[in-house]
Amino acid sequence: MSELEVLTWPLYGEACKTLADQINADGYRPDLILSIARGGLLIAGSLAYALGVKNLHVMNVEYYTGQGERLEFPVILPPPLTLVNLEQAKVLIADDVADTGATLEMVREYVTPQVGEVRSAVLYQKTISTMNCDYVWRHTDLWIDFPWSTGAALVTPHESDQRS
Repeated sequence: MSELEVLTWPLYGEACKTLADQINADGYRPDLILSIARGGLLIAGSLAYALGVKNLHVMNVEYYTGQGERLEFPVILPPPLTLVNLEQAKVLIADDVADTGATLEMVREYVTPQVGEVRSAVLYQKTISTMNCDYVWRHTDLWIDFPWSTGAALVTPHESDQRS
């Protein structure tokens, strides 16, 4: 196996604190944080607590199917996110990694017409990413070993179960 970027739980805590500090120092005060599930769930929750943001939304997007394996393009999974009465809202999109940038770009394009301002925060950004995130903890081109996805799932769902 090739070299990995390993993120431990203690380092994860430091990473989220650093991201929150960057956002705070920049003066950005999001009205809501939009998590890209699944990888962005923990990051969004951590940032929400650190920044005192109680309005948290989730958008499910499928792109990666395994290490180095992905669909042709990202797909928004149902139910689609509906942002109502947020024309002036400041939104922070949170995810674990901007790899190709395709998922983050798609989410940004989906959300931008519905809100006032959109910024993005990720733990990692890769040089191949087409999206330049506003807040990044680290840059790497290695495969990232996240503490929440290092082991195999307890249950392996059937392909048909994942889509329903």
